[in-house]
Amino acid sequence: MKIHELIVEMKLLERRLTLYEEKYGVLSEDFYAALMAGELEHYDAFDETRADFSRWKGIYETWLRRKEAYTEQIQQHELAEALRVQPTY
Repeated sequence: MKIHELIVEMKLLERRLTLYEEKYGVLSEDFYAALMAGELEHYDAFDETRADFSRWKGIYETWLRRKEAYTEQIQQHELAEALRVQPTY
C-alpha cells in the first residue's frame, strides 16, 4: 500500500474510532490498553457493549497496523518524495 493510501485509510478508520470515543467517553488508545489488561471484562454481560468493544478493538488494531506501515514507509523515503503535490495552473 502506498503512503497516501495508508493515510486515506487511517483517516477513514479514525472517523469510525471517533464514534466509539464519543459514545463511551474515552480515547481509543486508553480503551485498548484497558481491554488488553482485562479491565473491561464485566462489560461482557451486555450484548451491545460486547459487540461494540469487539468492533472498536478490530478497528483500532487495523489503525495500528496501518500506522506502523506508514511509519516504516515514511522512514524509508525522504519526505519530499512522499509528498503528493498537484501542479497549480
